[in-house]
Amino acid sequence: MRRRDVLTGVAASVPLSLALPAIARGNRRLTMVTDWPEGPGMLASARRLAATIASLSEGRLEIEVSGSGVVVRPFETFDAVRAGLADMFHTHIGYYEKKSPAFHFYSGVPFGLTTGELFAWVHSGGGQALYDELSAGFGIKPLLCCSPGAQMGGWFIRSVTKKEDFRGLRYRMAGLGAKIYRRLDATVVLLPAAEIVPSLRSGAIDACKWVGPWLDMEIGLHEAASHYYHPGWHEPGAALTLGIRSDVWESLSPADRGLFETACAAEFALSLAEFSRNNAIALERMRGEGVVTITRFSDELLEAFAGIASEVVAEIGSLDDLSKRIFDSHEGFQQVAREWTRISDGARPCAP
Repeated sequence: MRRRDVLTGVAASVPLSLALPAIARGNRRLTMVTDWPEGPGMLASARRLAATIASLSEGRLEIEVSGSGVVVRPFETFDAVRAGLADMFHTHIGYYEKKSPAFHFYSGVPFGLTTGELFAWVHSGGGQALYDELSAGFGIKPLLCCSPGAQMGGWFIRSVTKKEDFRGLRYRMAGLGAKIYRRLDATVVLLPAAEIVPSLRSGAIDACKWVGPWLDMEIGLHEAASHYYHPGWHEPGAALTLGIRSDVWESLSPADRGLFETACAAEFALSLAEFSRNNAIALERMRGEGVVTITRFSDELLEAFAGIASEVVAEIGSLDDLSKRIFDSHEGFQQVAREWTRISDGARPCAP
């Protein structure tokens, strides 16, 4: 029997009294693909977001969330949504820089906005309207939906103290930091999470960046490399994006669009709280075990990174008119916000 016949038979057997209320309520089942492996952190945040939307809509809006590789391969979620294979994606939008390098302004810029500043720029500084304009060209409605917070600088098999140490280094990294390392003659590749530790152990790569202490320990990076560097200059404020296909977004009622926006903003805050707590616990545990050397990048390296970063970011901001407007808005907000961040974040006095 054909599947269509089976479905027709099932539909015919459902009492009309049961079928009509579901239609009247406008129940809808949507699909979300992610670039995240099974485990805590990003995929858990995506599922929590879906649960929040279901709860706020009283069950009218259900979202089926798939981990990386379940429906589509890693780093293919953007195209899957555009092709209609899923209704939305949950990702680090910087993975899709080939679509537009300007996406980096919404996932993390080297020496750029902190997490709080990035959220403020998007929600109160004009960033969302520009993000909408940028993403509309790809048929996507974007919403910031999760934040791992500030990043660490990365894991290295050997210590690095000067620019020359990066020559020939094989490094796993995403984002604009990868461009900066390439200009220091490193070989930079992008690998999904499941391949990072095996690649370190096999010698296929010499260094990597994943997220932060919590999730880095979850995948075993502290057992595969012994040098852990900070600060995460490449992403001082990281953000993830929920990208909803434009026709799906337009089909939602104004109230349900507002529901999505509110749920995403709430999950951004909840995820940041979760990452902040667990990163602190993991870092303390790592220090206590005494196996990993946790080191600050040298001033020489930070100065080199900063010099190249300013060039790279400016280049991206000059690619076209929209990129320039995003760059100008981002940079202008940073100039205004930086002094207040310095004062407010430094407000806690040192213990006597």
